[in-house]
Amino acid sequence: MERTLVIIKPDGVQRGLIGTIIGRLEARGLKLVGMKLMQIDRALAERHYAVHQGKPFYEGLLDYITSGPVVVAVLEGPGAIELVRQTMGATRPAAAQPGTIRADYAIDVGRNLVHGSDSPETARFEIGLFFREDELISWQRDVDRWIYG
Repeated sequence: MERTLVIIKPDGVQRGLIGTIIGRLEARGLKLVGMKLMQIDRALAERHYAVHQGKPFYEGLLDYITSGPVVVAVLEGPGAIELVRQTMGATRPAAAQPGTIRADYAIDVGRNLVHGSDSPETARFEIGLFFREDELISWQRDVDRWIYG
């Protein structure tokens, strides 16, 4: 099983899309193993987005992600990282495939609703930024036999 971090960004929280976004991910067969509502402070935002430091959009990204509450979640399942990324859609909503979260609900790249880890290494790093190990729950979902075969 693979785990990945998802952040429902301030625009997703403000627009009341938490349930919709989590529901879409659960409907794909992913299992929620951790979730919390939080306010990201600047220091945490800088660690999370360190790979973008020095890029022209970096400061705006930090300002935006710290501008309001977010929901951070860890989802689990076979190929969870790729499934989340497919379900989110392309970073630029105009390029996202119809039926994805960003194509269906977003217009602007700067307000694209949701973040998902892009690799197993990134997922481990990002999950560690937002969750202690004891905050993640390993559990058996009865329906998994119908999802995973």
